[in-house]
Amino acid sequence: MEFLRPTTWAEALAAKADQPDAVPIQGGTDVMVEINFSVRRPPALLDLTAVPELATWSLDGGRYRIGAAVPYSTIIGELGGALPGLAQAARTVGSPQIRNRGSVGGNLGAASPAGDSHPPLLAAGAAVEVESRGRGVRMIPADAFYLGVKRSALLPDELIRAVHVEPAAGPQYFSKVGTRNAMVIAVCSFAVALHPDERRVGTGLGSAAPTPRRAREAEEFLAAELDWSAPLQPALLARFGELCAGAAAPIDDVRGTAGYRRHAIAVLARRTLTWAWHDHLERRAA
Repeated sequence: MEFLRPTTWAEALAAKADQPDAVPIQGGTDVMVEINFSVRRPPALLDLTAVPELATWSLDGGRYRIGAAVPYSTIIGELGGALPGLAQAARTVGSPQIRNRGSVGGNLGAASPAGDSHPPLLAAGAAVEVESRGRGVRMIPADAFYLGVKRSALLPDELIRAVHVEPAAGPQYFSKVGTRNAMVIAVCSFAVALHPDERRVGTGLGSAAPTPRRAREAEEFLAAELDWSAPLQPALLARFGELCAGAAAPIDDVRGTAGYRRHAIAVLARRTLTWAWHDHLERRAA
């Protein structure tokens, strides 16, 4: 196995263009597990740890630009106020050691349906910045990024450079079900983001379909039925949960059955919307 270690972004793009089958590695929290268990044996690893710009974040044009290597611990410590949904998801990832190494960029690169950062990115309307040496930069909306189980819209010569997320315009929440309270892959997960200025609610489902996805019908239902100045009605909340469960396409596996996942998604959807709506009404009253 060849080991490539560029020290600049230009060198990284050149290495990926010259050897498209090289697998990028930063924190290694997914890639090294797969190598150690002989799940994959790539011809080359493209180590990005020496490209310093990938580990930085900035606020550009009203959006946060989070480098692909910014660890979860930084998102929790420095961006929790601006991006609460993503920070909540980051807190559920692995152990402190994993949160110090793993990143949203790595989560996107792996494109696992169980990745914890995917639902809040979908709910917030994030976009993924990718680049190749030959074609330059392109922006991929989060809801167009996931194509299948561990398959994304990345082309063979492209690398993820950053993820772009707008500061939270309203309350955001993330919740997941696991077989224990920590150090666990999600049985299923759900994120909600209120966008009061647009009278819109964003959603994201994880580990409940071949890809992370939005509950579009549920979002459209809330856009038509919500009274943004009144408490949630039980019937509306119940219908929202049903529509979110209907958006799922789960499987039976060692972590849970398809039926349980659908039930849990409905519960998580109702809970997160209830929490977010409580915060929304409190802010209106303040």
